[in-house]
Amino acid sequence: MRKKKAIILDRDGVLIEDKDYSYKIEDLEILPGVIEGLKLLQTKFVFFIVTNQSGIGRGFYTVNDFLKYNNHLISELQGEGIRIEKTFYCPHLREDRCECRKPNPKYLFDIRDGWDIDLKLSWMIGDHPSDIEFGINGGCQTVYMSTGHGKKHLNELEELNIKPTFISSNFFHAAESILKLSS
Repeated sequence: MRKKKAIILDRDGVLIEDKDYSYKIEDLEILPGVIEGLKLLQTKFVFFIVTNQSGIGRGFYTVNDFLKYNNHLISELQGEGIRIEKTFYCPHLREDRCECRKPNPKYLFDIRDGWDIDLKLSWMIGDHPSDIEFGINGGCQTVYMSTGHGKKHLNELEELNIKPTFISSNFFHAAESILKLSS
């Protein structure tokens, strides 16, 4: 039996508008091209969200606040016929040096082992250098989005010598490119 391919998605700044520590449902805004791009990709890939949520560790919102907000996003996507297999989140601060915070690949390996995913044929899409490093650390191909915080951190990719498979400013165009490169 062939292993499955996955799209691993950062959440804030990739799927939804990044409003710095958002957790209120009324602030949730899906970015342009995301619905159409996910619909295009779901013919060949399964979807996961992996997100660092240091706002929990900082006390800005609770795990329950995060889950309510994230479940609302999942419900919105389901309403469009899009299925997210699971959301993995790290509630810790960078200085906690936990094993679940991106760029540590723990959650990629959990996805690989739990869903029989071929990481070499899978993609990580994110808007921070740590998202790309995370994907590379797990053996995935990567897309750096210049949406969200992406534009602000673009120069860090070069400074840190982190090389995404490609860079995109539009989720739908990124989805089209992934399909071309994956055929």
